[in-house]
Amino acid sequence: MFEIVTSSAEDTRKVGYKLGSILKGGDIVCLSGDLGTGKTVFTGGIAQALGIQGYVTSPTFCIVNEYQGKIPLYHFDVYRMESSDEMFEIGFSDYLESNGIIIIEWPERISDIIPKEHIWVSREKVGADEPDKRIIKLDFRGNKYIGGKEEFESISS
Repeated sequence: MFEIVTSSAEDTRKVGYKLGSILKGGDIVCLSGDLGTGKTVFTGGIAQALGIQGYVTSPTFCIVNEYQGKIPLYHFDVYRMESSDEMFEIGFSDYLESNGIIIIEWPERISDIIPKEHIWVSREKVGADEPDKRIIKLDFRGNKYIGGKEEFESISS
């Protein structure tokens, strides 16, 4: 597991950018964390690394936003989902087979259908005295990501 402390939204975006610069088609990134911890800002950094122009917004009410860049990016927010079955109703299987990059906010709600090979990014606020300070933890899970931590560390130095 790799841990980074950020102190601003810009720092968060930069960490997302660094992760985005090593992502490949078919990668799945799960963004865990409370409201207001910068999940969408982090996603914006990933999108920027993929050459996606414009502002990335949270797909809270539409469930998924699609962006075209070097690699397609599919940004899911499953906060309002009642069950994993709803993901398949909106075509999640097709997204998994698309060879795009999938980002899932609130992945705990559908953990039973997330493939074993993924990157789990947890985010948490540090304290009330520093409202913008966050701890970001990246956990590269599965054989596909053996070496992922080292690859990320090499661009973070």
